Amino acid sequence: MSDPVILSSGHTFDRSSIQRWLNAGHRNCPITKLPLSEFPSLIPNHALRSLISNYTLVSLPKPQSHPALQTLIATLTSPSSQLESKLNSLDQLTRLSKRDSVLRRRLTEAGAVSAVLSCADSDEPVLREKSLNLLLNLSLDDDNKVGLVAEGAIGRVVAALRGGSPECRAVAATALTSLAVLEVNKATIGAYPNAIRALVSLLRVGNAREAKEAATAIFAICSFPGNRRRAVECGAVPVLLGSAGSGLERAVEVLGLLSTCKEGREEMVKFSDCVPILVQVLRNGCSRGVQYALLTLNSLCSWSRDLCLEVLEFGVFELCVKLLEDDNEKVRRNASSLIQVLRGKR
Repeated sequence: MSDPVILSSGHTFDRSSIQRWLNAGHRNCPITKLPLSEFPSLIPNHALRSLISNYTLVSLPKPQSHPALQTLIATLTSPSSQLESKLNSLDQLTRLSKRDSVLRRRLTEAGAVSAVLSCADSDEPVLREKSLNLLLNLSLDDDNKVGLVAEGAIGRVVAALRGGSPECRAVAATALTSLAVLEVNKATIGAYPNAIRALVSLLRVGNAREAKEAATAIFAICSFPGNRRRAVECGAVPVLLGSAGSGLERAVEVLGLLSTCKEGREEMVKFSDCVPILVQVLRNGCSRGVQYALLTLNSLCSWSRDLCLEVLEFGVFELCVKLLEDDNEKVRRNASSLIQVLRGKR
């Protein structure tokens, strides 16, 4: 953040980021969702700006010499640029922006976002793939996440999920995970047509990397409660169960989230392999997988007496007693909670 301003909602944003949000036609605060006036005032946050100035004087390293960023960006947007030139510019910008947050901010302020998104629209697979890698880098900074969404990044990413190369689809899923770090973006992504459905499809048909990235993105998006019902409606439950049965424990984590909504529980109990798969994770999974398998079983057993009896037949009560000695505090807590539920249903 270099030029902090205060919105009427009371929240502070970097001027360039909130201006992109407003220029895109939004008239509500990205954080509170409160309505704004037609011409919102951006009030300079002088106290914060002073702190930033003092910090940068003593903390930031001297800027390194880079090729002219404006020239590289112009290459991406020029109709006369050859494909090879565009690819070379994207390679340089991606390499420079990978670990340099100051340069990422300079890129955004120089108009790189619209240039990258135009390349992401290309029918040329390599250009599309490289532009998504740069978009992923730009999304690493929270200040950029809202601006990227405001300028239409979600549509490009979802299109790549549905029609790109395997590498392209994996990077697109990772980009959605990055954008979904912000709570406001979780809701926007979840409501975007076909976003969750495209991730569920990638989880079902993708290779190992694609499936893992898709499950991670679904987990990030479904950490927003309003998206869990959407995921269930998109057919996520049977796909997640299949992935969990094949050893993808990130799928178990998503099931844990979906089990907290009524629609998720109703869908899970339709599948006879649900409990066996979760028990398999309890017996052989890693600590995080066990944690979420316990969470899922806890939600299901609290809701359904019939499923509770099935769980008891699989010896889950005895497994939970053993897990009370686990090194992971969350595993111990979830095991203790499930024991209480099972005792009450016996």
